[in-house]
Amino acid sequence: MKNIKNIFALAVTTFALAFSAAAGELVNVSGASNIAVAGYDTVAFFTDKKPVNGDPGFSTTYQGATYIFASKEHKELFAANPEKYAPQCGGFCAYGVSVGALFPVEISTWQVREGKLYLNLNKAILKKFNSDFEGNVAKADKNWPALVEKHGK
Repeated sequence: MKNIKNIFALAVTTFALAFSAAAGELVNVSGASNIAVAGYDTVAFFTDKKPVNGDPGFSTTYQGATYIFASKEHKELFAANPEKYAPQCGGFCAYGVSVGALFPVEISTWQVREGKLYLNLNKAILKKFNSDFEGNVAKADKNWPALVEKHGK
């Protein structure tokens, strides 16, 4: 438990460096580069069923953040339906949002469930998130607007 508290404390300390907000939007990005999902192709989680690095030649902006794709086709799929392919909770840790906080994520925690992409802080938190997936998603959905209002611009 102490280890989890230390991880949360570290996450809270560092999250301010990892988000972008524009027009009431809130997206977890990589520092000043403003790149979402650490440069991974969000469409690939759905189509390739694994993390795939994006190619900067195929990028687009959504909710104030830059998304990078592995191919023109993936960029076009995202552009046609960004709500489908953008990660839930603005790309922040879904469990963190379920408890009313913004935490960074580790890409190895990705999962597509019920047609949506979720990311979490680490594998231990992913396990905790999945222990009550539906309940934690409901809590995250309820908490997200207040977090956007508080941290978004």
